[in-house]
Amino acid sequence: MSEFTMHTVDTAPQASKPLLLAAQKQLRFIPNLMAVMAESPATLEAYQTLDSLFDKTAFTVTERQLVLLSISRYRNCSYCLAAHGAIAKMQKIPTEIIHAVYYNQSLADSKLESLRRFTRKILEVDGWADQSMLQAFYQAGYQKKHVLEVVLAISFKTLSNYINHINDTPIDAVFLEGIPDYRKTAVSS
Repeated sequence: MSEFTMHTVDTAPQASKPLLLAAQKQLRFIPNLMAVMAESPATLEAYQTLDSLFDKTAFTVTERQLVLLSISRYRNCSYCLAAHGAIAKMQKIPTEIIHAVYYNQSLADSKLESLRRFTRKILEVDGWADQSMLQAFYQAGYQKKHVLEVVLAISFKTLSNYINHINDTPIDAVFLEGIPDYRKTAVSS
């Protein structure tokens, strides 16, 4: 059951209205998550800002979605899995990458698999990365900036994952198209 109101532009606090309008203009709809976040203009602004900043990282489009999906999978966030799965599909990311993350399977591409494993491991150890973790990540072809950008992604997804857990945010129909319902198939991390 949803804990929070899903605001429209009309019902949102004044400071959230331009943020919702910007989302609507960019996406052609207001995602339920942002409609919920509108209750707190600062939270909505932080989410949109972190999203924009993560898009500026050194990761490729595929790597960015892989990181976001991996975080959401680790945290079993059905809303974010559906949203990022749909976004990845729209961005022409191979279905086998999306499904590998959904089902906690290794990726065929060793560099992408290293990124998936590193992201997951950082979550498992609450950021307490040891030198062997970092060296394995660097040997796969990543740099120090990528370590920091994984942490940025975790910060960004923590906001949405936790809100969705508290709220049980309904998944937007556009995100469910062609994406399995992982609330029924979630596997333990």
